[in-house]
Amino acid sequence: MRGIGPQSAEKLAARGLARLRDLWLWLPREYEDRTRLTPVAALQPGVAAQVEGRILATETAFRFRPMLKVAMADESRGTLTLRFFHFRGQQANAFRAGARLRAYGTPRPGQLGLEMVHPSYRVLGDEDAALDEALAPVYPAIEGIGPQTLRKLVERALGALPGDDALELLPCEWLAEQGLPTLRDAVLTLHQPPTDVDMGLLQAGRHPAQRRLALEEMLAHHLSLRRQRISLQAHAATPLPAKGKAVAQLLAALPFQLTEAQSRVFDEVQRDLARPMPMLRLVQGDVGAGKTVVAALAALRAIDAGRQAALMAPTELLAEQHANTLRGWLEPLGIRIAWLAGRVTGKAREAVLGEVASGAAQMVIGTHALMQQGVDFKDLALAIIDEQHRFGVQQRLALRDKGGVDGNVPHQLVMTATPIPRTLAMAAYADLDVSVIDQLPPGRTPVQTVAISAERRPQLIDRIRAAIAEGRQAYWVCTLIEEQEDGATRIEAQAAQTTFETLRDAMPDIRIGLVHGRMKPKEKQAAMAAFKAGELDLLVATTVIEVGVDVPNASLMIIENAERLGLAQLHQLRGRVGRGSAESSCVLLYQAPLGAIARERLDTLRQTNDGFVIAEKDLQLRGPGELLGTRQTGLAEFRIADLSRDADLLPRVQSMADALLADSPELADRIIERWVGGAARYASA
Repeated sequence: MRGIGPQSAEKLAARGLARLRDLWLWLPREYEDRTRLTPVAALQPGVAAQVEGRILATETAFRFRPMLKVAMADESRGTLTLRFFHFRGQQANAFRAGARLRAYGTPRPGQLGLEMVHPSYRVLGDEDAALDEALAPVYPAIEGIGPQTLRKLVERALGALPGDDALELLPCEWLAEQGLPTLRDAVLTLHQPPTDVDMGLLQAGRHPAQRRLALEEMLAHHLSLRRQRISLQAHAATPLPAKGKAVAQLLAALPFQLTEAQSRVFDEVQRDLARPMPMLRLVQGDVGAGKTVVAALAALRAIDAGRQAALMAPTELLAEQHANTLRGWLEPLGIRIAWLAGRVTGKAREAVLGEVASGAAQMVIGTHALMQQGVDFKDLALAIIDEQHRFGVQQRLALRDKGGVDGNVPHQLVMTATPIPRTLAMAAYADLDVSVIDQLPPGRTPVQTVAISAERRPQLIDRIRAAIAEGRQAYWVCTLIEEQEDGATRIEAQAAQTTFETLRDAMPDIRIGLVHGRMKPKEKQAAMAAFKAGELDLLVATTVIEVGVDVPNASLMIIENAERLGLAQLHQLRGRVGRGSAESSCVLLYQAPLGAIARERLDTLRQTNDGFVIAEKDLQLRGPGELLGTRQTGLAEFRIADLSRDADLLPRVQSMADALLADSPELADRIIERWVGGAARYASA
């Protein structure tokens, strides 16, 4: 393409722009109205506008930093100052007194009335310069490519936009039913909106042109996930019939009865396992809903059939907790459990690997160490993945590829304690069947949640003492104090260490433990075991205890810097208390002043304990990428669609996908290729 050399191509490629169609879909982030002039006297602070007038005077100063000020006025007798901090001498010389000037920017109050800082401008000759006929697009910035250059490149690309017959992939009647334009019309409208466009709809992302593109993009992602599911189900899996005794034995031995929700979800899992195609089921349940027992019962179906089951968790802490729980349930039934994590080394590791390869280990529990080379299963029939969004896609594929014999793949049961809003589950997990354990075990008391300013920290000492005096235990969670990527765990660990020392000095008679990410695994495990055994009263920890730690006697949770965490993470941390029958509390300690979004988060937590309500709110506040851990799910980021805004399109997307896969598979491929391209292969994990 004219105007793009090797360096520009590299810069564009870094933002995913490699083909003409990528530029067609590189949509403006906002629009500037240069179709009209606003009298200077009518300017409003904070409202972008275009003005035209004569230059009255210019002034350059180099006191603290270079500055160029240009005063202008028009026939409305209003005056405006243009202020530049970055300028060249040649530029300053162009602003001659009396010259006509047209400028576009956002006015703000200055020392001598309104001013615009670094507006875009043109010094005009005496001839009339025509105003724009359409709104001017402002594109997301690309490093190393100026805004004017980028605008020209997009204009050039639009010049090569083909006609509807070559470009349109959706049937005309579908678009007519929805009242949506063709793809060509939608693209042109969004790059060059007419002056009478409804700016309210455009800014809200709900203009028919935006809806048209969002619909096709969501359809492409949905089709890609469904395709992956179809290709995976083309593999065979060994059916696991319900004929062994172990399931009944475990149900009889458990000190509790399954809730209705647990029984319903286990029935759904059993039906899947009995089929000769691989199960692909996501089990979601709120914190403490009892997913582990459903996983244990599913594992027994594989073990009863003489096969192996594996459970993979994202952290050693959580994996070890699963191992302890499952040992307590399964070893009395004569089942051999193997434990494999990064710290199992040397001869101990060789012994475990031998048991896994020979089939002597019927249930294998571990971290991502399960997927490493040299870990060979004799006959893996069921892979259980806990907190699946914590794993990279290749890791999950690696575990799947270790399974089965004779080309079979294992059944997959994926669990998450991060509730996923229904709309997001429909879009992000179209390749999985979704089950929800939507009931907590009886006897759980809702956690009372309060938010208090960090200035009231000393009062918490009394609160901790009161809980401990009643024979209870407490957590004090230190979240990241400074937001920086590298060294984050170090800063978090320092914060925890400092808090630990401060609390130990304030309460010398209280038994306090410490857990953070930079401790050796053995030290972490020892502290957790001591807390669980009641040998510690208070545990100071970082967010490593977010998932899966189960101490029913803990009834007080204090979360420091709560305003820095997302709703899902706060809800997970709060779920560490309220696991017994005692009344439990969660204190959200925040640094004032609170921003609007942080306040909304803390208010939501105070008002509800329902993880699904919290997840819906989180989706609104943070968007789907962060909620799912998009960078790891393998779902490409949506470029145009927004799952919280466009959720109402999902039922239509599903019915369109059904029709395309049944009647026009080649068309489905073209839609996937246009929007998803190479990212499609990841979605089968």
